Amino acid sequence: VGRVLESDVPVSVFGESGTGKELVARAIHDSGHRHEGEFVAVNCGAIPQNLQASELFGHERGAFTGAQSQHRGRFEQANGGTLFLDEIGEMSASTQTALLRALQERTIQRVGGRTDIPVDVRVICATHRKLDELVKAGKFREDLYYRINVIELRVPALRERLDDVPPLVDMLLDRVAGQIDVTRPQI
Repeated sequence: VGRVLESDVPVSVFGESGTGKELVARAIHDSGHRHEGEFVAVNCGAIPQNLQASELFGHERGAFTGAQSQHRGRFEQANGGTLFLDEIGEMSASTQTALLRALQERTIQRVGGRTDIPVDVRVICATHRKLDELVKAGKFREDLYYRINVIELRVPALRERLDDVPPLVDMLLDRVAGQIDVTRPQI
């Protein structure tokens, strides 16, 4: 993690669900030179495919039914900071194409818009899926895979890092102790 702090190259974080991929992304943001900018996290798997482009790139008023006002997307919100794309393997093919263009050109277009909007964003992606296998299966763009996978970080499961258990338990106990009012009797 320390080696990527001062660069702006895209980083991919791989690991099982629950291994702390977003914590790694936040550590990169908080410790890097973009720490004064926003950290914007997007769970690509939680956004319906027909709304992914609008969520990431924004939309203009009237771009589609229900678009009653202009909406700044996550790229614009993260401008000057970090955009964390969690579960990027769940992204639709059309959104993958738009993301590739945004990474290459460092500009976006809102859905229904015609103006290129410059963005200065560091992109960190994460997934529990094996993107290389999705590429082979034709479900993930190969050119996008190589664009986002400049630096690859693997987060091992906690069962593979048993030395991390005691400090984790201490931190959790401290957190719980801070939330319990010791002046009130516990039932």
